[in-house]
Amino acid sequence: MSDAAMSTGYMTPQGLKEQERAAKKAERARLKRVEMDEKAERKRAAKSGFANVSNPRRSKLLTLVCAIFAVYCLFPFVYLLVNATKTQADFTSTFGLGFGHTFALWDNIVTVFTYQDGIFGRWLLNTLLYVVVGAGGATLLAIMGGYALAKFRFPGRKAVFAVIIGAISVPGIALAVPQFLLFAKLSLTNTPWAMIIPSLISPFGLYLMWIFSEQAVPTELLEAARVDGASEFRTFFQVSLPLLAPGIVTTALFTIVATWNNYFLPLIMLKDSNWYPLTIGLNQWKDQASTAGGQAIQNLVITGSLITIIPLVIAFLCLQKYWQSGLAAGAVKE
Repeated sequence: MSDAAMSTGYMTPQGLKEQERAAKKAERARLKRVEMDEKAERKRAAKSGFANVSNPRRSKLLTLVCAIFAVYCLFPFVYLLVNATKTQADFTSTFGLGFGHTFALWDNIVTVFTYQDGIFGRWLLNTLLYVVVGAGGATLLAIMGGYALAKFRFPGRKAVFAVIIGAISVPGIALAVPQFLLFAKLSLTNTPWAMIIPSLISPFGLYLMWIFSEQAVPTELLEAARVDGASEFRTFFQVSLPLLAPGIVTTALFTIVATWNNYFLPLIMLKDSNWYPLTIGLNQWKDQASTAGGQAIQNLVITGSLITIIPLVIAFLCLQKYWQSGLAAGAVKE
Protein backbone atom coordinates (compact mmCIF):
# COMPACT_ATOMS: atom_id res chain seq x y z
CA MET A 1 0.00 0.00 0.00
CA SER A 2 1.38 3.39 -1.00
CA ASP A 3 2.06 6.19 1.44
CA ALA A 4 -0.37 8.41 -0.42
CA ALA A 5 -3.20 5.93 -0.01
CA MET A 6 -2.41 5.57 3.68
CA SER A 7 -2.32 9.34 4.17
CA THR A 8 -5.68 9.83 2.45
CA GLY A 9 -7.29 6.86 4.25
CA TYR A 10 -8.15 5.22 0.92
CA MET A 11 -7.17 1.54 0.48
CA THR A 12 -6.29 0.31 -2.98
CA PRO A 13 -7.66 -3.02 -4.31
CA GLN A 14 -4.20 -4.51 -3.96
CA GLY A 15 -4.07 -3.46 -0.36
CA LEU A 16 -7.51 -4.98 0.31
CA LYS A 17 -6.36 -8.27 -1.17
CA GLU A 18 -3.22 -8.27 0.95
CA GLN A 19 -5.24 -7.56 4.08
CA GLU A 20 -7.69 -10.33 3.20
CA ARG A 21 -4.87 -12.81 2.65
CA ALA A 22 -3.31 -11.79 5.97
CA ALA A 23 -6.67 -12.29 7.75
CA LYS A 24 -7.15 -15.73 6.20
CA LYS A 25 -3.61 -16.71 7.17
CA ALA A 26 -4.20 -15.57 10.74
CA GLU A 27 -7.49 -17.53 10.88
CA ARG A 28 -5.79 -20.70 9.60
CA ALA A 29 -3.09 -20.29 12.21
CA ARG A 30 -5.74 -19.85 14.92
CA LEU A 31 -7.64 -22.95 13.84
CA LYS A 32 -4.40 -24.93 13.78
CA ARG A 33 -3.60 -23.81 17.34
CA VAL A 34 -7.11 -24.75 18.49
CA GLU A 35 -6.74 -28.19 16.88
CA MET A 36 -3.40 -28.72 18.57
CA ASP A 37 -4.82 -27.63 21.93
CA GLU A 38 -7.78 -29.99 21.57
CA LYS A 39 -5.47 -32.86 20.65
CA ALA A 40 -3.31 -32.16 23.69
CA GLU A 41 -6.44 -31.97 25.87
CA ARG A 42 -7.63 -35.35 24.59
CA LYS A 43 -4.29 -36.91 25.45
CA ARG A 44 -4.42 -35.40 28.93
CA ALA A 45 -7.99 -36.59 29.43
CA ALA A 46 -7.10 -40.09 28.23
CA LYS A 47 -4.34 -40.33 30.83
CA SER A 48 -6.43 -38.97 33.72
CA GLY A 49 -9.63 -40.80 32.77
CA PHE A 50 -11.73 -37.64 32.65
CA ALA A 51 -12.79 -35.30 29.86
CA ASN A 52 -13.03 -31.55 29.83
CA VAL A 53 -16.63 -30.34 29.90
CA SER A 54 -15.98 -27.89 27.06
CA ASN A 55 -14.16 -30.59 25.09
CA PRO A 56 -16.13 -33.80 25.70
CA ARG A 57 -14.66 -37.17 24.84
CA ARG A 58 -16.54 -40.45 24.86
CA SER A 59 -15.20 -43.28 26.96
CA LYS A 60 -16.31 -46.77 25.98
CA LEU A 61 -15.46 -48.17 29.40
CA LEU A 62 -17.46 -45.54 31.30
CA THR A 63 -20.35 -45.94 28.86
CA LEU A 64 -20.35 -49.70 29.47
CA VAL A 65 -20.25 -49.22 33.25
CA CYS A 66 -23.13 -46.74 33.13
CA ALA A 67 -25.13 -49.09 30.90
CA ILE A 68 -24.64 -52.00 33.31
CA PHE A 69 -25.64 -49.80 36.25
CA ALA A 70 -28.74 -48.58 34.37
CA VAL A 71 -29.80 -52.15 33.59
CA TYR A 72 -29.25 -53.12 37.23
CA CYS A 73 -31.45 -50.24 38.43
CA LEU A 74 -34.19 -50.60 35.81
CA PHE A 75 -34.44 -54.40 35.83
CA PRO A 76 -36.81 -54.66 38.86
CA PHE A 77 -39.10 -51.99 37.40
CA VAL A 78 -39.21 -53.74 34.00
CA TYR A 79 -39.93 -57.04 35.75
CA LEU A 80 -42.85 -55.50 37.64
CA LEU A 81 -44.18 -53.79 34.53
CA VAL A 82 -44.10 -56.97 32.44
CA ASN A 83 -45.48 -59.36 35.04
CA ALA A 84 -48.26 -56.99 36.11
CA THR A 85 -49.85 -57.69 32.73
CA LYS A 86 -50.14 -61.43 33.37
CA THR A 87 -52.84 -63.59 34.87
CA GLN A 88 -51.94 -65.94 37.71
CA ALA A 89 -51.76 -68.87 35.27
CA ASP A 90 -49.46 -66.96 32.90
CA PHE A 91 -47.29 -65.82 35.80
CA THR A 92 -46.43 -69.40 36.75
CA SER A 93 -46.20 -70.82 33.23
CA THR A 94 -44.38 -68.17 31.16
CA PHE A 95 -40.91 -66.64 31.12
CA GLY A 96 -40.40 -63.95 33.74
CA LEU A 97 -39.39 -61.23 31.29
CA GLY A 98 -41.89 -62.22 28.59
CA PHE A 99 -45.52 -61.23 28.28
CA GLY A 100 -48.25 -63.78 28.91
CA HIS A 101 -50.96 -65.08 26.63
CA THR A 102 -53.46 -62.55 28.02
CA PHE A 103 -52.88 -58.85 28.65
CA ALA A 104 -54.53 -58.53 32.07
CA LEU A 105 -53.06 -55.31 33.46
CA TRP A 106 -56.36 -53.50 33.88
CA ASP A 107 -58.06 -56.60 35.30
CA ASN A 108 -55.23 -57.01 37.80
CA ILE A 109 -55.51 -53.37 38.90
CA VAL A 110 -59.26 -53.69 39.42
CA THR A 111 -58.80 -56.96 41.33
CA VAL A 112 -56.10 -55.43 43.54
CA PHE A 113 -58.49 -52.72 44.71
CA THR A 114 -61.44 -55.10 45.16
CA TYR A 115 -59.74 -58.18 46.64
CA GLN A 116 -60.64 -58.86 50.30
CA ASP A 117 -63.25 -56.10 50.32
CA GLY A 118 -60.81 -53.53 48.96
CA ILE A 119 -58.31 -53.71 51.79
CA PHE A 120 -55.50 -52.59 49.47
CA GLY A 121 -57.10 -49.14 49.33
CA ARG A 122 -57.10 -49.09 53.14
CA TRP A 123 -53.41 -49.98 53.19
CA LEU A 124 -52.72 -47.21 50.67
CA LEU A 125 -54.56 -44.65 52.82
CA ASN A 126 -52.69 -45.86 55.91
CA THR A 127 -49.37 -45.41 54.12
CA LEU A 128 -50.37 -41.91 52.99
CA LEU A 129 -51.36 -41.09 56.59
CA TYR A 130 -48.01 -42.25 57.94
CA VAL A 131 -46.15 -40.34 55.23
CA VAL A 132 -48.10 -37.08 55.50
CA VAL A 133 -48.11 -36.92 59.30
CA GLY A 134 -44.91 -38.80 60.11
CA ALA A 135 -42.61 -37.76 57.26
CA GLY A 136 -44.18 -34.28 57.09
CA GLY A 137 -43.67 -33.78 60.80
CA ALA A 138 -40.12 -35.12 60.61
CA THR A 139 -39.34 -32.66 57.82
CA LEU A 140 -40.81 -29.74 59.78
CA LEU A 141 -38.90 -30.64 62.94
CA ALA A 142 -35.69 -31.11 60.95
CA ILE A 143 -36.11 -27.68 59.32
CA MET A 144 -36.71 -25.86 62.57
CA GLY A 145 -34.08 -27.78 64.54
CA GLY A 146 -31.41 -27.54 61.85
CA TYR A 147 -32.03 -23.81 61.38
CA ALA A 148 -31.84 -23.16 65.13
CA LEU A 149 -28.61 -25.14 65.49
CA ALA A 150 -27.05 -23.35 62.53
CA LYS A 151 -28.02 -19.75 63.32
CA PHE A 152 -28.20 -19.57 67.12
CA ARG A 153 -25.39 -19.99 69.61
CA PHE A 154 -26.22 -21.57 72.97
CA PRO A 155 -24.50 -23.72 75.63
CA GLY A 156 -24.37 -27.42 74.76
CA ARG A 157 -24.50 -26.89 71.02
CA LYS A 158 -21.47 -29.13 70.44
CA ALA A 159 -23.00 -31.82 72.63
CA VAL A 160 -26.15 -31.74 70.51
CA PHE A 161 -24.00 -32.13 67.42
CA ALA A 162 -22.32 -35.21 68.91
CA VAL A 163 -25.71 -36.72 69.81
CA ILE A 164 -26.98 -36.18 66.25
CA ILE A 165 -23.90 -37.79 64.71
CA GLY A 166 -24.26 -40.72 67.10
CA ALA A 167 -27.95 -41.11 66.24
CA ILE A 168 -27.14 -41.22 62.53
CA SER A 169 -24.65 -44.02 63.07
CA VAL A 170 -27.23 -46.22 64.86
CA PRO A 171 -29.37 -48.23 62.40
CA GLY A 172 -33.11 -47.88 62.83
CA ILE A 173 -33.62 -51.65 63.05
CA ALA A 174 -31.54 -51.71 66.25
CA LEU A 175 -34.05 -49.37 67.91
CA ALA A 176 -37.17 -51.25 66.82
CA VAL A 177 -37.31 -53.64 69.77
CA PRO A 178 -36.70 -50.95 72.45
CA GLN A 179 -39.35 -48.82 70.75
CA PHE A 180 -41.78 -51.73 70.83
CA LEU A 181 -41.21 -52.28 74.56
CA LEU A 182 -41.67 -48.56 75.24
CA PHE A 183 -44.88 -48.31 73.21
CA ALA A 184 -46.19 -51.52 74.78
CA LYS A 185 -45.82 -49.91 78.23
CA LEU A 186 -47.73 -46.88 76.92
CA SER A 187 -50.42 -49.10 75.32
CA LEU A 188 -49.77 -47.53 71.90
CA THR A 189 -48.92 -50.67 69.96
CA ASN A 190 -51.34 -51.71 67.22
CA THR A 191 -52.33 -48.05 66.75
CA PRO A 192 -51.31 -45.47 64.12
CA TRP A 193 -49.27 -43.64 66.77
CA ALA A 194 -46.85 -46.55 66.89
CA MET A 195 -45.93 -45.68 63.30
CA ILE A 196 -46.27 -41.89 63.38
CA ILE A 197 -44.30 -41.01 66.53
CA PRO A 198 -41.06 -42.88 65.60
CA SER A 199 -41.28 -41.43 62.09
CA LEU A 200 -41.17 -37.89 63.48
CA ILE A 201 -37.50 -38.29 64.38
CA SER A 202 -35.01 -38.01 61.52
CA PRO A 203 -31.42 -37.47 62.71
CA PHE A 204 -30.10 -37.44 59.15
CA GLY A 205 -32.72 -34.87 58.10
CA LEU A 206 -31.81 -32.69 61.07
CA TYR A 207 -28.11 -32.89 60.22
CA LEU A 208 -28.81 -32.17 56.55
CA MET A 209 -30.86 -29.06 57.37
CA TRP A 210 -28.20 -27.92 59.83
CA ILE A 211 -25.50 -28.01 57.17
CA PHE A 212 -27.75 -26.52 54.51
CA SER A 213 -28.86 -23.66 56.77
CA GLU A 214 -25.24 -22.78 57.46
CA GLN A 215 -24.55 -22.34 53.74
CA ALA A 216 -27.87 -21.10 52.33
CA VAL A 217 -28.92 -18.40 54.82
CA PRO A 218 -26.45 -15.49 55.19
CA THR A 219 -26.13 -14.21 58.74
CA GLU A 220 -26.00 -10.62 57.42
CA LEU A 221 -29.48 -11.07 55.94
CA LEU A 222 -30.87 -12.16 59.30
CA GLU A 223 -29.21 -9.22 61.05
CA ALA A 224 -30.73 -6.82 58.51
CA ALA A 225 -34.19 -8.29 59.13
CA ARG A 226 -33.75 -7.96 62.90
CA VAL A 227 -32.62 -4.36 62.54
CA ASP A 228 -35.79 -3.67 60.56
CA GLY A 229 -37.82 -4.92 63.53
CA ALA A 230 -38.80 -8.39 62.26
CA SER A 231 -39.40 -11.01 64.94
CA GLU A 232 -37.56 -14.32 64.88
CA PHE A 233 -40.63 -16.18 63.63
CA ARG A 234 -41.21 -13.65 60.84
CA THR A 235 -37.53 -13.76 59.91
CA PHE A 236 -37.66 -17.54 59.75
CA PHE A 237 -40.86 -17.86 57.69
CA GLN A 238 -40.43 -14.88 55.35
CA VAL A 239 -36.65 -14.61 54.96
CA SER A 240 -35.04 -17.96 55.70
CA LEU A 241 -37.66 -20.45 54.58
CA PRO A 242 -37.60 -19.48 50.87
CA LEU A 243 -33.81 -19.83 50.85
CA LEU A 244 -34.08 -23.30 52.38
CA ALA A 245 -36.41 -24.67 49.66
CA PRO A 246 -33.85 -27.04 48.03
CA GLY A 247 -32.80 -28.47 51.39
CA ILE A 248 -36.42 -28.83 52.49
CA VAL A 249 -37.32 -30.80 49.36
CA THR A 250 -34.25 -33.01 49.76
CA THR A 251 -35.05 -33.76 53.40
CA ALA A 252 -38.70 -34.39 52.55
CA LEU A 253 -37.76 -36.89 49.85
CA PHE A 254 -35.51 -38.84 52.21
CA THR A 255 -38.11 -38.95 54.98
CA ILE A 256 -40.94 -39.83 52.57
CA VAL A 257 -39.00 -42.73 51.07
CA ALA A 258 -37.93 -43.98 54.52
CA THR A 259 -41.52 -43.91 55.84
CA TRP A 260 -43.07 -45.29 52.65
CA ASN A 261 -40.69 -48.26 52.54
CA ASN A 262 -40.64 -48.89 56.30
CA TYR A 263 -41.11 -52.60 56.91
CA PHE A 264 -39.64 -53.84 60.18
CA LEU A 265 -41.24 -51.24 62.47
CA PRO A 266 -44.87 -51.90 61.39
CA LEU A 267 -44.10 -55.62 61.35
CA ILE A 268 -43.54 -55.65 65.13
CA MET A 269 -45.85 -52.77 66.06
CA LEU A 270 -49.06 -53.66 64.19
CA LYS A 271 -51.24 -56.76 64.39
CA ASP A 272 -54.50 -55.43 63.01
CA SER A 273 -54.46 -55.68 59.21
CA ASN A 274 -56.66 -52.58 58.99
CA TRP A 275 -53.66 -50.49 60.10
CA TYR A 276 -51.07 -52.18 57.89
CA PRO A 277 -49.05 -50.07 55.45
CA LEU A 278 -48.53 -51.29 51.91
CA THR A 279 -45.24 -53.03 52.70
CA ILE A 280 -46.75 -55.35 55.32
CA GLY A 281 -50.00 -55.85 53.43
CA LEU A 282 -48.31 -56.95 50.22
CA ASN A 283 -46.04 -59.28 52.18
CA GLN A 284 -49.14 -60.83 53.76
CA TRP A 285 -50.57 -61.45 50.28
CA LYS A 286 -47.26 -62.96 49.17
CA ASP A 287 -47.25 -65.43 52.08
CA GLN A 288 -50.90 -66.30 51.60
CA ALA A 289 -50.11 -69.23 49.31
CA SER A 290 -47.99 -70.91 52.02
CA THR A 291 -50.88 -71.04 54.51
CA ALA A 292 -53.31 -73.93 54.73
CA GLY A 293 -55.90 -73.55 52.01
CA GLY A 294 -54.34 -70.28 50.86
CA GLN A 295 -54.69 -69.01 47.31
CA ALA A 296 -51.64 -67.98 45.28
CA ILE A 297 -52.07 -64.42 44.04
CA GLN A 298 -48.60 -63.48 42.85
CA ASN A 299 -50.09 -61.50 39.98
CA LEU A 300 -51.87 -59.25 42.49
CA VAL A 301 -48.72 -58.88 44.58
CA ILE A 302 -46.75 -57.80 41.51
CA THR A 303 -49.46 -55.39 40.38
CA GLY A 304 -49.79 -53.97 43.89
CA SER A 305 -46.02 -53.47 44.08
CA LEU A 306 -46.11 -51.60 40.76
CA ILE A 307 -48.89 -49.33 42.05
CA THR A 308 -46.93 -48.80 45.27
CA ILE A 309 -43.81 -47.40 43.61
CA ILE A 310 -45.65 -45.08 41.20
CA PRO A 311 -46.14 -42.26 43.79
CA LEU A 312 -42.44 -42.34 44.67
CA VAL A 313 -41.42 -42.22 41.00
CA ILE A 314 -43.73 -39.24 40.42
CA ALA A 315 -42.36 -37.46 43.50
CA PHE A 316 -38.74 -37.91 42.39
CA LEU A 317 -39.45 -36.80 38.83
CA CYS A 318 -41.32 -33.68 39.94
CA LEU A 319 -38.80 -32.68 42.62
CA GLN A 320 -35.61 -33.84 40.90
CA LYS A 321 -34.18 -30.38 40.24
CA TYR A 322 -34.64 -29.34 43.88
CA TRP A 323 -33.20 -32.62 45.08
CA GLN A 324 -30.05 -32.25 42.97
CA SER A 325 -29.44 -28.67 44.06
CA GLY A 326 -30.00 -29.71 47.67
CA LEU A 327 -27.41 -32.46 47.48
CA ALA A 328 -24.86 -30.00 46.11
CA ALA A 329 -25.25 -27.65 49.07
CA GLY A 330 -22.03 -27.17 50.99
CA ALA A 331 -19.90 -28.81 48.31
CA VAL A 332 -18.19 -25.54 47.38
CA LYS A 333 -16.59 -23.22 49.88
CA GLU A 334 -17.05 -19.57 49.05
